[in-house]
Amino acid sequence: MPQHIGIVACSAEGAALCYRTICAEGARLLGPHAHPEVSLHSHSLADYVACLGQGDRQGVASLMLSSANKLAQAGAQFLICPDNTIHDVLPDVRTRSPLPWLHIAEVVAAEAARCGFRRVGLTGTRWLVDSEVYPGQLAPHGVDWRRPNVAERDEINRIILDELVYGVLKPQALAYFRQVVTRLRDEDGCDAVVLGCTEIPLLVGDTQLPLPALDSTRLLALAALRRALQA
Repeated sequence: MPQHIGIVACSAEGAALCYRTICAEGARLLGPHAHPEVSLHSHSLADYVACLGQGDRQGVASLMLSSANKLAQAGAQFLICPDNTIHDVLPDVRTRSPLPWLHIAEVVAAEAARCGFRRVGLTGTRWLVDSEVYPGQLAPHGVDWRRPNVAERDEINRIILDELVYGVLKPQALAYFRQVVTRLRDEDGCDAVVLGCTEIPLLVGDTQLPLPALDSTRLLALAALRRALQA
């Protein structure tokens, strides 16, 4: 039997996309309508945003561990979190967690290396892009990275928190995102872009971006499926 996947949710839109991907790809691998058992727990996004805004790393970790313990009681056998930003505290969470975790940036970095990308652009919330979540995973694979400039980080952060987490997808936001990715290609020499916010794939959809995209949401879902099917 496949292992039971536990999803530690942060934002509803990203967690829903991850869940839907697990179910859709599970049917492709296991047969019609089939997928591993999945449980999801979510604290209020407002609780996470409050901790992030105050720089309260312990508060973020406590929320994640609370979800982890609830999912363990529900029978989950390993955990994923379809939110890049809060992975900044995952090293501490892992040491206290009742269950093992997959790390979203580890999954993306491995895929970047497998594809032969040399330098990737990082996109996501300001907290994520300013952090070492991705550099810490890309460097061991020999993959370089570039961050958007300060103004770009601020605007992408606004789009994520004011629009994408509410499921609001505006053409202006897509146009701006394409503009940033084009600059990362032309000025910074990036050959791929990390969609390091789990809502960004909802915005770009199947739109042709100026660079190949590493979709962290779907890559994590596929990695969870592979892990579940190893049982």
